[in-house]
Amino acid sequence: MSNDQPATGPIPIYVRSIPAGTVLDLEAFTRLVVGDVLDALLDGQSTDLWDLLHEVADEKTTRVHAKFDREQLEQELTERASSRVPLYGTRAVELADQLMRAGRLRGVPGQQDRRAS
Repeated sequence: MSNDQPATGPIPIYVRSIPAGTVLDLEAFTRLVVGDVLDALLDGQSTDLWDLLHEVADEKTTRVHAKFDREQLEQELTERASSRVPLYGTRAVELADQLMRAGRLRGVPGQQDRRAS
């Protein structure tokens, strides 16, 4: 993770310069995605995803894996998942422009007078 101050919000985004452009570090977003995946796999109402995971695992390997509790598994998946998005050349500037346009405060429309209709 970058040592720079993140863009604040519900999901912090760290921005780091690299020789060819910029990297966005989205570790918090990755953690949320991994949590969602675990929730889906461990859903007590349906074992479809769990069964599919085991089918894929059985096809790929027969090794016995150590058991992890949910937090350990989430940490392992998060550490293995990519959380950085490289932006080469001027893409960071273009993204900043798009974010500035999207983040501008817009006027809130006034309440309509029902009696006028």
